[in-house]
Amino acid sequence: MKIVNTDQINFEGFWEQKPFPHLVIDNFFTDEVAQEIAKEFPAPGSPAFSALYNNPIEVKQAGNHWDKFPSMTYKAFFYLSSHQFTSYLQQALEFKKEIYADYGLHGGGFHTHPTGGLLNVHLDYSIHPKLGLQRKFNIIVYINPRYQTGWGGELGLWNSEDGKPTTLAKTVEPVFNRAVLFETTTGWHGLEIPNKFPEGESRNSLAIYYMIEPDADADPRVRALFAPSEAQKGDVEIEEFCKQRSKL
Repeated sequence: MKIVNTDQINFEGFWEQKPFPHLVIDNFFTDEVAQEIAKEFPAPGSPAFSALYNNPIEVKQAGNHWDKFPSMTYKAFFYLSSHQFTSYLQQALEFKKEIYADYGLHGGGFHTHPTGGLLNVHLDYSIHPKLGLQRKFNIIVYINPRYQTGWGGELGLWNSEDGKPTTLAKTVEPVFNRAVLFETTTGWHGLEIPNKFPEGESRNSLAIYYMIEPDADADPRVRALFAPSEAQKGDVEIEEFCKQRSKL
């Protein structure tokens, strides 16, 4: 069964994209797969979501337990974790190091942001806390079949300087079956403005991350770095919360 429209993805220019290497891919899954995943996607509050965040910098739910994935979702993650797909990704990106999937989906899996959901701008963890491998690429696929422009929830890609985000460079609408592939080493990104999805709708996505043997200069961090939003800057409590959130 064909899962991803790999024959339709053009990787040209990936490494030259600003503010960091990335690619926006529409119609990522085949239509049959995307529609079935949408039907399966759990509602907020479902037992499929084992991680619940409700604080000033994160309002979201996540779940990465394979036994909670319905059939088509399971098949999609199985394929995206396969050597077949990682080899395809390595070749398409003309990347010299071998790329590995994280079968445990640490931080990945189901993600949902209900009405008002947000995720402050952040830089993902650098070193996997159990594998010791360096996180290098993210793939996020939006599963919002009824999404309408104006609902918000755009992914923000940020310029950075001296290891901190500076200005918003680009936004990506969470269009149904749109994937975003990006390099995570300098990839400050987030959902800084709470989404305006109507009640009963949520900003849903699947997320999977890819690893490499650590570069010589790899940051040893095992947690994400968060930054206060523009409205939160100068708020001592929130700035301290960001620091604590980034610690073990």
